[in-house]
Amino acid sequence: MASARYDYFLDDDHAALRSLVEEFARDAVAPKAAALDEAEEFPYDLVAEMGRMGLFGLPFPEEYGGAGGDYFALCLAVEELARVDSSIAITLEAGVSLGAMPIYRFGSEEQKQRWLPPLARGERLGAFGLTEPGGGSDAGATTTRAVPDGEGWRIRGTKAFITNAGTQITSVITVTAVTGEPPGETSATSHPTGGKEISAFVVPVPSEGLSVSPPYSKVGWHASDTRQVFLDDVHVPSDHMLGERGKGYANFLAILDEGRIAIAALAVGLAQGCLDEALRYAGQRHAFGRPIGTFQAIEFKLADMAARVHTARLAYYDAARRMLAGKPFKEQAAIAKLYASEVAVANAREATQIFGGAGFINETPVARFWRDCKILEIGEGTSEVQRMVIARGLGLPGM
Repeated sequence: MASARYDYFLDDDHAALRSLVEEFARDAVAPKAAALDEAEEFPYDLVAEMGRMGLFGLPFPEEYGGAGGDYFALCLAVEELARVDSSIAITLEAGVSLGAMPIYRFGSEEQKQRWLPPLARGERLGAFGLTEPGGGSDAGATTTRAVPDGEGWRIRGTKAFITNAGTQITSVITVTAVTGEPPGETSATSHPTGGKEISAFVVPVPSEGLSVSPPYSKVGWHASDTRQVFLDDVHVPSDHMLGERGKGYANFLAILDEGRIAIAALAVGLAQGCLDEALRYAGQRHAFGRPIGTFQAIEFKLADMAARVHTARLAYYDAARRMLAGKPFKEQAAIAKLYASEVAVANAREATQIFGGAGFINETPVARFWRDCKILEIGEGTSEVQRMVIARGLGLPGM
């Protein structure tokens, strides 16, 4: 496969991991991807195998059941999985960077010891409850509320588009909720939360009053679990607050900054998968007496696809390296996510075009890639939000 030509960017450990996941994706995931997509079936067996491989614990220390690796290792694994199936890739990405990472980043030692080990081993999955039906990109418009009840908090509200929220192995959902509206805060027109105090909580699954909708009927990511979450007077003890009171909004946005690097990696994987499939097809499909890959029109499409993948990969590598070095990376993560997601859409479009009529048939991987790619320009921050982040990084005034 084409990925071997960029191993020189990687140290021995990262190169070995990339190769291991590439083999797993090719031999275990790819043969099942089409059937899982058609059946809209969550891949419990593949998730279990990924857990045994240590993929869910890649960025976590061994003391919490992790593999002792780093966030870049997670991105490499996500990219290789997305080359053959985005549903399995987003299950890993969301389970780690959104489900478990808030507990690792902001949880107390007791919270980490209680909830992280089964998540890091892939025995359980976590979900990230930020988005609401009326909020979308305006994450500060949270309406879910948590009120103290003497022994803890009672949470009421609804979260939307939550990945891994309703699987048989989901064990926690971290959610944001309004816990107060302190006097003296800035007005709603100048403050991203409208002056609301937003905190985060770990809600165990199951909990009385907690329920989820049936899975959404989605355009793509058919084998990924995505649902609404309903919190109807859900009680959580005081020690289930995640991080400091009032810091939930800021902490969850920091999680999204990291997650955008992993989503960029997923987008690069999908774009590389499109190139892989288009190269193969261009060598096999004959028209006018010769392989279509010998026609300049197809050659130029493939060359453009390769250039896009290469550049997008360098962008997420750069953002990940900055993050691991402790340097500012917010704008670089936004650039990587913006560019890689648009590259994924462009490559899926061109791969479908190269396949011609066959690309419009769901039996072909590129048809699945085409359906899976669009969400990458929306989830974990729309392309418009990424451009806002980049513009602020340039020193332009905010809203």
